[in-house]
Amino acid sequence: MDEELAISVRGLRKAYGDNVAVAGVDLAVRRGEVFALLGPNGAGKTTTVEILEGYRQRDAGEVHVLGVDPAHPSPGWRARMGIVLQGTGEFDELTVAEVVRHFSAFYPDAEDPAKVIERVGLADKAKARTHTLSGGQKRRLDVALGIVGRPELLFLDEPTTGFDPEARREFWELIRDLNAAGTTILLTTHYLDEAETLADRVGVIAAGRLVEVAPPSRLGNRQEAMATVSWRTPDGVAESAESATPTALVAELAARYGGEVPGLTVTRPTLEDVYLRMIGHR
Repeated sequence: MDEELAISVRGLRKAYGDNVAVAGVDLAVRRGEVFALLGPNGAGKTTTVEILEGYRQRDAGEVHVLGVDPAHPSPGWRARMGIVLQGTGEFDELTVAEVVRHFSAFYPDAEDPAKVIERVGLADKAKARTHTLSGGQKRRLDVALGIVGRPELLFLDEPTTGFDPEARREFWELIRDLNAAGTTILLTTHYLDEAETLADRVGVIAAGRLVEVAPPSRLGNRQEAMATVSWRTPDGVAESAESATPTALVAELAARYGGEVPGLTVTRPTLEDVYLRMIGHR
């Protein structure tokens, strides 16, 4: 296995009876990057991630995660990973500090629980019982439990589902900080703006196959797509035109309207536009 890769997958297949969930996926995630795996429900995303985590057996293919085949895990290998599920569990009568301290005992070289609590922004809630936490604070606790073992690789399963916009952006800062400290992150999400903000690269999976892997700005050749230039005429009529050279068109419009173009907008396909096209959305 390439030492620069945290995850290496070739020809991964998994079926449940006649239903083929994963149909020959090839995937490589580099150490130190944030990789977002996108796909609709039933596309094979969850099955793929569970195989990488070592919780589901594959039917065929080669898989290495941190240099180890997850079909043959060891306690030492598991200690090198962190997994943040959509919900870790309920610890209503325990304090934040008690929960993190309890989980730290599972790892041979755990981080100091107090430092982990501070790192995820819960220092002022260390003595609070977990049932008193807000949704965003509980999610931060989930992350604390995922990183207390000093993981090289962190799996995040739809980490901000149900968050309000402010809480989501605070959580994004936490993910950036973890990655900046050297943690490789594989993220699954249904929020396209989240993938675009956090991920170095995204992979789109549909019908059990990996459709494309690219940086968010280049997925589906977004950077080469025609731009749509829209404006309003002096009498208020909305007009628009597609152009491969939008700057030139805007300059032409500026000359036509004396320097200021009423209602001017220039847009290209969003990541959501490209993603929906890739998964066959109509």
